[in-house]
Amino acid sequence: MSETLIIFTRYPEPGKTKTRMIPALGAKGAAELQRKMTEHTLGNVERLAALRDLIVKVYFSGGNQQLMAEWLGEDWQYTPQASGDLGKKLQGAFKEAFQLGSQQVVIIGIDCPDIDQITLNQAFNSLQNHDLVLGVAEDGGYYLIGLNQVYSELFTNIAWGSDQVLRQTIDIAQELKLKVDYLPTLSDVDYPKDLPIWQKHVNNFGK
Repeated sequence: MSETLIIFTRYPEPGKTKTRMIPALGAKGAAELQRKMTEHTLGNVERLAALRDLIVKVYFSGGNQQLMAEWLGEDWQYTPQASGDLGKKLQGAFKEAFQLGSQQVVIIGIDCPDIDQITLNQAFNSLQNHDLVLGVAEDGGYYLIGLNQVYSELFTNIAWGSDQVLRQTIDIAQELKLKVDYLPTLSDVDYPKDLPIWQKHVNNFGK
C-alpha cells in the first residue's frame, strides 16, 4: 500500500509568515516561530517514517526549492504549493500524489504542534477502512485530512479560514456518502493567545 504524507508550510521570511503573531512576537519572532514549528512537525514525521514505508513531501510557499533544502535538508521532496485558495492547494496536492501512484494520502500543516507520530499513524491506519479521515481542530477547521482518492467537492465552496470549514466538509462528505473517521480534537497555534499550546513543546521559548 503506497502511502504519501504531505506537509504544507511556508519559508520563514520575516513579515511574510505567521503574520497574526507579529503583534506579540515581532516579524522576526513570528518567522522564527514558523521555523521552529515546521522543524517540530518534521521531527514527528521522521519518527513516523521509521514505522511506515512513507513518501514524504513538503509543499511550500515563499522561498524556493534550494532555500527549503538548505533549511530542512535533502531528505524530503519539495514542491511549490499551487496557486489559489487553500482548497485548490489541497486538491492539487492530493491529485499529484494519486497520479504518482499513491493509494493513501494524508495532508497536514505545521500549525498544530500536538500532532505526533501516534496521531499520524492512526490516520493512515484509519484509511484502510474509511474514505476520509479528518483531524478535528478546536477552531472549527481541521488539522489533518486523509483520502484514498480525490473528491473535488470536498475542496470547493468552503469558507476557508472560518469556523465553518469542518462542518461544511462533513456535510459534503455525507452527501457523497463517504465513510468518515475523526481523529482527536487538537488546537492550532494561530494567534498570540494560542502560544501556551506551543510553549508546552519547548523549554526555552523566546530565548
